[in-house]
Amino acid sequence: MDATLYITLFSLGVAALGTLLILPGGVALGWLLARRRWYGKALVETLVALPLVMPPVATGLILLKLLGRRGPLGEFLEAVGWDIVFTWKAVVIAAAVMAIPLLVRNARVAFEEVPERLEQVARTLGAGPWRVFFTITLPLASRGLCAGGVLAFARALGEFGATAMVAGFVPGETVTLSLGIYHQVQLGRDTEAFLLLGISASLAFGAVILSELLLRKRRLPRND
Repeated sequence: MDATLYITLFSLGVAALGTLLILPGGVALGWLLARRRWYGKALVETLVALPLVMPPVATGLILLKLLGRRGPLGEFLEAVGWDIVFTWKAVVIAAAVMAIPLLVRNARVAFEEVPERLEQVARTLGAGPWRVFFTITLPLASRGLCAGGVLAFARALGEFGATAMVAGFVPGETVTLSLGIYHQVQLGRDTEAFLLLGISASLAFGAVILSELLLRKRRLPRND
C-alpha cells in the first residue's frame, strides 16, 4: 500500500476510534454539566478544558508519565499484557484526550438548549428519567451532539504534540498525517509534505463545514 494512503487511512481510523472512545462519557458529562449542580463541578469543568489551553506536548508528557512502564497506569497495563506507549494505542489515547474538550463543550451547549419544560411535561405524563432522556432530550440535542462529535474528530485528526510525546515516530505503527508532515519537512521533502498537508487541510475543512451545517440547521428559526 502507498505510504501516503496508509498514513491517511491510519489517521482517519485513529481519529474515528478516539472519537468513539470518548463519545459515551463525553455526552454523559455534557449532560451532567448542563442539567445538574454538584460539588466540584467547576473543578471538573476546568480539568476537561485543560487540553484546550495547555501545550499539547505538556499533555503528552503527562500521558507518557501515566502510561509509561513505570507509571501508575502503565505498570498495571503491562502486568495484564498491554503495551501502550509507542504503539497505535497511544495514538488513539492522545487523540481522544485532546478531542474530549470540544465534545463535552458542544454536548453541554446542546443539552442546555433543550427546553426543560418539555422534559417536565413528559414526566408529568408518567415517563421515567431514561425514557425522557432517550425520547425527548437526546433527539432534540442530536444535531449539537453530532456537531460536537465531528469537531472532536477533526481535532483528533490534527493532533500532533501529545502524539509525538506518547507515541513517537514509528513507521507503520504510529505515523499520522501531522507526524508525517513534520517528518517530511525535517527530511527536506517538501513535495511529500505538501501532499500530506493538502490531505489534512481538506479533511479538516470538510469536518468544520459539516459541523457548521449541523449547527446552522439547529439554529434555523421555526415558523409558528
